[in-house]
Amino acid sequence: MSDPKIKSSEITPESTYLNRRNFIRAALISGSTVATALTYRFFNPPPPSEVVTAPIENVHTPAYIPDGEKLNTLEEITNYNNFYEFSTDKRAVAKNAERLVTRPWSVEVGGLVQKPRTFDIEELLHFDQEERIYRLRCVEAWSMVIPWVGFPLKKLLDQVEPLGTAKYVAFETLYDPKVMDSPRSAGIDFPYVEGLRLDEAMHPLTILATGLYGKQLPNQDGAPIRLVVPWKYGFKSIKSIVKITLTEKEPPTTWNGYASDWYGFYSNVNPEVNPVRWSQATERRIGELGRRDTLLFNGYADQVAGMYAGMDLKKYF
Repeated sequence: MSDPKIKSSEITPESTYLNRRNFIRAALISGSTVATALTYRFFNPPPPSEVVTAPIENVHTPAYIPDGEKLNTLEEITNYNNFYEFSTDKRAVAKNAERLVTRPWSVEVGGLVQKPRTFDIEELLHFDQEERIYRLRCVEAWSMVIPWVGFPLKKLLDQVEPLGTAKYVAFETLYDPKVMDSPRSAGIDFPYVEGLRLDEAMHPLTILATGLYGKQLPNQDGAPIRLVVPWKYGFKSIKSIVKITLTEKEPPTTWNGYASDWYGFYSNVNPEVNPVRWSQATERRIGELGRRDTLLFNGYADQVAGMYAGMDLKKYF
């Protein structure tokens, strides 16, 4: 097991660096063969993968469009991805994720609920769907504006009727070693796990996304169903979900368990807190030059700040 005080982007599992920024630094400083090869890959990324996926019928009019926001292109959204099960290189994920088999697929929902149930993905695809345009901000100070298609997580949780003792919602990603990378290659344990407080999970901005741009979700973006929590850092929006469990105690989460000093359970976007080594005060929008100021709660303070009233956001980051 890796030293928990060393963050993943500083781990070098064999010949693969986890942080593309470190590729260039390593090449310039060390001049090593491995660093040079990785630098070559940085300047010569693989060609964009074509998105081949079925359209979603009966998508509603967008329910939320951030003011003044320009959508990222489909090519950008589907060819720059964090999905460690398929690669730690964001530009390699799309090609590698072609191995993922998303049919058949089911999501088990249980724990502290009245009516535990397993949902087939085809059933979930026919939940009341809307196109909701959100900023999704990832941990490395980059962001995108993505037209997700999905439905509020609350609609799913209402189906199973949470008990009064339920306070948290835990999520688990598929891990299939036949088609996915090993934990050793990724530098983190699998299956990937995440969690929310129950009130966060029930908030109308928290959705289960099943598509984007009116099409079913591509593999590299978390097919066939993923979480989207737009006021939190991107790693909270867990992909390819197979299990949801309601609990009384705060559930373990992958990055918090790996390096709790940098990755808090809440992981709310806050320019005054740096859950990783570099500053989160500014961000780079994919497709743009330069940087822009990071907004508290990623610009959703009016909608979500009330859930954290009275909390020390630097302590509970």
